[in-house]
Amino acid sequence: MTSSSDRSPAVDVQGPKSYEIRTYGCQMNVHDSERLAGLLEDAGYVRAPEGADGEADVVVFNTCAVRENADNRLYGNLGHLAPMKAKRPGMQIAVGGCLAQKDRDTIVKRAPWVDVVFGTHNIGKLPVLLERARVQEEAQVEIAESLEAFPSTLPTRRESAYAAWVSISVGCNNTCTFCIVPALRGKEKDRRPGDILAEVEALVAEGVSEITLLGQNVNAYGSDIGDREAFSKLLRACGAIEGLERVRFTSPHPRDFTDDVIAAMAETPNAMPQLHMPLQSGSDTVLKAMRRSYRQERYLGIIEKVRAAIPHAAITTDIIVGFPGETEEDFEQTLHVVREARFAQAFTFQYSKRPGTPAAEMEDQIPKEVVQARYERLVALQEEISWEENKKQVGRTLELMVAEGEGRKDGTTHRLSGRAPDNRLVHFTEPEQDVRPGDVVTVEVTYAAPHHLLAEGPVLDVRRTRAGDAWEKRTAAEAAKPAGVMLGLPRVGVPEPLPVAANSGCGCD
Repeated sequence: MTSSSDRSPAVDVQGPKSYEIRTYGCQMNVHDSERLAGLLEDAGYVRAPEGADGEADVVVFNTCAVRENADNRLYGNLGHLAPMKAKRPGMQIAVGGCLAQKDRDTIVKRAPWVDVVFGTHNIGKLPVLLERARVQEEAQVEIAESLEAFPSTLPTRRESAYAAWVSISVGCNNTCTFCIVPALRGKEKDRRPGDILAEVEALVAEGVSEITLLGQNVNAYGSDIGDREAFSKLLRACGAIEGLERVRFTSPHPRDFTDDVIAAMAETPNAMPQLHMPLQSGSDTVLKAMRRSYRQERYLGIIEKVRAAIPHAAITTDIIVGFPGETEEDFEQTLHVVREARFAQAFTFQYSKRPGTPAAEMEDQIPKEVVQARYERLVALQEEISWEENKKQVGRTLELMVAEGEGRKDGTTHRLSGRAPDNRLVHFTEPEQDVRPGDVVTVEVTYAAPHHLLAEGPVLDVRRTRAGDAWEKRTAAEAAKPAGVMLGLPRVGVPEPLPVAANSGCGCD
């Protein structure tokens, strides 16, 4: 820790203090950042205007530790803020998330201008730690070893008025050799079903029409209470909630993906025809080295059952290229599974060492140039398949939930964007009738690209919804406040299927 003589005295700031949150990594971190924003606003802070870039009174980094260069990225950003903080003694910087849980005291040693370091288990302490650092004029490092309170009990500042994450569990019981998440987030801990459903009902009452059930391994839900069918029961229970139009979940694990979950997806009207099923590798040899408790035959069997029960399901995946010991034959097995499964999209990753994982110490680390060449072959194959699968959508009539901010060219093309039931992104012609995010439109698909669809004809129908009403009400209320700052990648709300070349997220599910 730094001494008080190393730090400038705090200064009084007129009016409420502003905050900015920068989020890296997976959906869990994005959801945690919603909690951090809620905690700060509950403590009297206000969001800094968009583009503040370090001008906020409090800058919070919610970090990820699963990429090899995660610490370099963090310290580079902290270094950028150091001169700003030197000019503004009242400014505070906090670092939380997985990297904070992992590195602890190292952060304030390398960046002594940081005021607060907190872990994945005690995000609720952030306002208290900020105040303590201000009063004591020294850095506060507090890392809990186990979960102090389930995050969903904390205040939340949700990014979307019409779509929301709902956490059903935290932590993970798997021991994948490439993944450090269990060491940082702890063993799986499940929420009570009644608490989950109560949160969903409360969100629907606020106008939310789409929820995504979130967990490190959602379909292992129930292991805490000894009920192997708890997750399928939860899906069916969500189907009975009036006003809830769409239910999604992420991420499952092939080991725990059972037939009762497939049946629940097929038989629950508001369960969307979309599945994100991490593959990681198509080689049985590599899967064994990864300590993934399934093999190629089991994986493809799941895909076959899902397609039989839900013919129009869009299936996405995670794949790691270049795991230690991966041979050309192993890689060819991954390409074989990609051809057989015909994924709508894939999150593809070049293997990188994660300090503290068994895989980082394995022999036969693959040369960078070999990994890059294989990665490019995989991306090219998946790009081809994604385009072919999207072309099958041309001529289909789809109901889209209108999205906010997902079409980067919407302003210049006079289009709006929305998500189909299978979560494909569709850009459509702006209708004469007023349409709001959260409303539902019916369109006919006229063109397909690898990562999006176009509906260039007139909108066939517009259905104004309670979710659209909620967006309109929230927008009007926000107009009187400072403009918001986005929480980082990925977008909050409807989870966005990224291009195959994307290198964000953890890829460790």
